[in-house]
Amino acid sequence: MIASFASSLGLSAQDPVFWMPLVFMALLFATIVAGTVLDGFDIGVGCLALFAPADLRPRMLSLLSPWRDANEFWLFLGMGLFIAAFPNAWGSIMGELYLPLCMLALGVLLRSVSFELRLRAPQELQSRWLVGFGLGSLITALAHGLLLAQVVVTYQTHSGYQWFSLFVSLCAVAAYCLLGAAWLIMREAGELRARAVMWGRRAVRWAAAGAVGVSVVLAFANPGIFLKWSDGPHWPIVVLLWVSLLVCFISIEMCFQRMINSSYRTTALPFFMTLLVFLITLGGLAYSFFPFLVLDDITIWDAAASVDSLRLVLAATVVALPVVLIFNIWVYWRMFGLSIAPTPPDFKDRGVGADSSVS
Repeated sequence: MIASFASSLGLSAQDPVFWMPLVFMALLFATIVAGTVLDGFDIGVGCLALFAPADLRPRMLSLLSPWRDANEFWLFLGMGLFIAAFPNAWGSIMGELYLPLCMLALGVLLRSVSFELRLRAPQELQSRWLVGFGLGSLITALAHGLLLAQVVVTYQTHSGYQWFSLFVSLCAVAAYCLLGAAWLIMREAGELRARAVMWGRRAVRWAAAGAVGVSVVLAFANPGIFLKWSDGPHWPIVVLLWVSLLVCFISIEMCFQRMINSSYRTTALPFFMTLLVFLITLGGLAYSFFPFLVLDDITIWDAAASVDSLRLVLAATVVALPVVLIFNIWVYWRMFGLSIAPTPPDFKDRGVGADSSVS
């Protein structure tokens, strides 16, 4: 199949001009998936912090501390890979996505600054920086939804598409809140877990509506994509994807309902089901647009840099990728399972006992 696809482009499957852009496209997609999923629970918890009681907010942010630096890595890696490997598409895509990218930069900057300054601020100012982190997370989630909507409608700006962009932005916030709530359910106990169950129940249906809306508009706004999915032997795959999404959302809803009615035991099922929803959605988008970066205009081969430049970037990637994988495995392997908050020692009582013993 690969050989026939390469021959349709007038290339050989062994030609670096053919396979090197494919390698970098796969790396870019893996980076986008990792950034969306691994940074997603971070964004979701930040958004939920805006709705949490003041006494629970510090605990929510303290849960994120081990992964904050690692989560910021994916955005910069993805941007660097895209600029280095596909410079000929940079101007066309970035020009169309100017507003959501500015929102994304503002949200990421506000999140990073607020998180770091909260750790160093006096006690009376920490709540303000905590709200700043939540607002930055909300802006980042809205920017991701706006980016997704613009890509789905191939940058069209009719009035109906603007309402669709607003709808997808709100659904993206709900999806990240669902991911954050599911992660809190897996990691935390007590009141915070109970509140996370309620947050997840409110978010799951909006997330489902967003997934359905993106899929339907993607198909009907782009005839080529509609034919790609509906023509030939793709019907079993389409049915399998829709059934998988339905099973995931029903499982999440049933799990939340059971936790409200019967118990608050630790469970990772909603988190992994939400991850599966993200993976199915991103995988469907990638297949729909392949091999284009700008639909029906710029393919990955049109956008790719020269072979010599790609060789240099690939050599650096081969050296850096094992280090990146080891670092992230070491950081993320502790993100699962119940977290128990440390109990600070009572120095006052110790001091009293020490004084009495001395006397």
